[in-house]
Amino acid sequence: MNNPSNRGFKGTIGRTYRDSKPWWPNPPAAPEKAPNVVFVVLDDVGFSDLGCYGSEIATPRMDQLAAKGAAYSNFHVTSMCSPTRASLLTGRNSHSVGVGIIAEWSSGYPGYSGQVAREAAMIPQVLHQHAYSSYAIGKWHLTNIADYGSAGPHDNWPLGKGFNRWYGFHGALTDQWNPELCVDNRPIQLEKSQDYHLSTDLVDHAIGDVRDHLSSGVGRPFFLYLAFGACHWPHHVPKEYIERYAGRYDKGWDAIRDERLKKQVALGMVPEGTTLAPLNPDVKPWSQHSENERALFARLQETYAGFLEHTDMEIGRLVDYLASVGQLDNTLIVLLSDNGASAEGGPTGAIHLRKHMVYEKETADSMQPFMDRIGSEMAYNHYPTGWAQVSNTPLKWYKKHVHGGGVRAPLIMHWPGHIEQPGKIRHQFHHVIDIAPTVYDILGVEAPKQFEGVEQLPVHGLPMTYSFKSASAPTRKESQIFELLGDRAIWHRGWKAVAHHTKGNDFERDTWELYNLEDDFAEINDLASAQPAKLAEMLELWWQQAKDFNVLPLDDRDWERAAERLKMMPTLSYELHGSMSRIDRLTSPDITDRSYRLTASFDVPEHGPLEGVVIAWGSHFGGFALYLKDGKAHYEYVYSESVTHRIAADWRPAKGHARLELLVTRTGKSAVRTSLSANGHELGSVAIRKTWPTHGTTAGLNCGQDAGAPVTYSYEAPFRFTGGDLRVAVQLAADSESEPGAAYNTVLKEQ
Repeated sequence: MNNPSNRGFKGTIGRTYRDSKPWWPNPPAAPEKAPNVVFVVLDDVGFSDLGCYGSEIATPRMDQLAAKGAAYSNFHVTSMCSPTRASLLTGRNSHSVGVGIIAEWSSGYPGYSGQVAREAAMIPQVLHQHAYSSYAIGKWHLTNIADYGSAGPHDNWPLGKGFNRWYGFHGALTDQWNPELCVDNRPIQLEKSQDYHLSTDLVDHAIGDVRDHLSSGVGRPFFLYLAFGACHWPHHVPKEYIERYAGRYDKGWDAIRDERLKKQVALGMVPEGTTLAPLNPDVKPWSQHSENERALFARLQETYAGFLEHTDMEIGRLVDYLASVGQLDNTLIVLLSDNGASAEGGPTGAIHLRKHMVYEKETADSMQPFMDRIGSEMAYNHYPTGWAQVSNTPLKWYKKHVHGGGVRAPLIMHWPGHIEQPGKIRHQFHHVIDIAPTVYDILGVEAPKQFEGVEQLPVHGLPMTYSFKSASAPTRKESQIFELLGDRAIWHRGWKAVAHHTKGNDFERDTWELYNLEDDFAEINDLASAQPAKLAEMLELWWQQAKDFNVLPLDDRDWERAAERLKMMPTLSYELHGSMSRIDRLTSPDITDRSYRLTASFDVPEHGPLEGVVIAWGSHFGGFALYLKDGKAHYEYVYSESVTHRIAADWRPAKGHARLELLVTRTGKSAVRTSLSANGHELGSVAIRKTWPTHGTTAGLNCGQDAGAPVTYSYEAPFRFTGGDLRVAVQLAADSESEPGAAYNTVLKEQ
């Protein structure tokens, strides 16, 4: 009988090794002179935010990469996190690979599955066949909520998509001071120093992975994917970086927009004669704001500027390391932002944005006493829309829109000795789908037609390498489709048709605009009425490409898309174990506006105190903790940073087995009564008139410790539980009045 594992064996097999001939297959080999490849992805950084794109913000290290490489003025993305990353790593249009919207909002249609299709192998999977090792650092955001847990499945985590290692986080954002991180296929508890910052940590791990790779002696090239949490809100940064911009933004956003445009024209980033798009409808002129508002808004922008400068410094640290180990000249660096600047802060910005979006609105007056918290671990701050439009100068609209402000983004390529006319701006139209084929073209390899037995989609992008050879080469791209939450656009040979859609409106009634981008960089002169035949031609092309690339059906729903998917997730009964890995905030039991019971059982230690966290859910921005300290049982429910409800009662159980029970009874809309019992005897209760109106407020669920940002400063985290064999049963009642999935509505807003 032939052994299937012998197929392909080219030696001979006798009865003993003496009359046999061994054979080993040749391992994959990298293409000759193959460079290392480094992708650096910024988050929510607008078109004009880098110094080399017109900003007053100090970004000398990114500017230096542009000066020695190439910056692109006409580069486009998809307008949201997940779709851009899917296109970047596959070279295909995002809808075609199943990620037409953020990963959380899969809706049961091929273009919106919320995970990259197996028919679209990612760059690390392709490069693995050519002897590359690949390392992912930072934000992923390409995994369905249901798959976030330690038990997986992990097919759509980075290691399931071809990376050798991953150190980073799921979802759209994380706290920069107290992030919830994963290593490879598991969540971890972060052991951090007092001066910890996530961006620094990510670059430390990027350098560490490269160091380990080079030290292994394998001689293979590497692919490093470094996706910062910066500059997504919360804008967290050491205070010294904020102070560097003190007073810089007192003149307001109107003046800063004017200054940036003048610098952009002087740099050649935008054409002579370009004018500013009008202020977006949610932005008032600076002069119409009160003195308190202007002071707050300026401070929020000072913090954003400091955050970006800090990120630039960390990028420089990675570049310096590559130079110090002799790898910089043999490394292609691709640096981009995933979409335009974010309007999620609204017209006033916020110090605690989650509360502002879903709990209760903050105002400039209510935020005034807390301005000194901005940028610190005691804030979850984001700037107002006026500064978002500054970031997108000279364009209109923002992230989530397909006008220029949402889809035109900075792109810098750096590859010493291979980009002619370094420092000269490139103006060819390109899209994020063009980056993967650029890498393949440089290496002289092709994306496989089959991968792991699955027939592959064709790569949709086209290589940008022609622009390396000539800064003034004409654009080779023909057309590009855009769609996001019902906003639609098509670019074709310099023309752009675009429709701004409002959720709930009839798609057929949306107004289409038409621009000649060759003469109208900022999309100001709408030619739809003047050239109806051209508009009709563009719309016909949009519908054809919408069919070809899985854009249909049009869907303007956001959190509602997830309702059916979330119904399939376990909802009513859980058993937690002490010292387990953290459960992500979005996959933890949904206790939103419902009754539930927590029953903790454990063994009292023979020696030493019984103390520590039994269960901690969330953080000091919103959450609750059940813990034992100083001979008392404590319960704290944090509605917000200024509203906390408490139970504290004496309890010193005898040695042996003990039980604590927390019974939460719904008494009205978002109102509950919570009682705490020990071994069947009530210790105390508290009425809570307002509970969180959303699931997964600020942080995940921990049992036996409080890892990350603590729920309360009444103890020093992680404050590990000293009892033995801790188990916590969670039983949810079915009395919630929330529509399935509705409790997750904050997730879309935080993308």
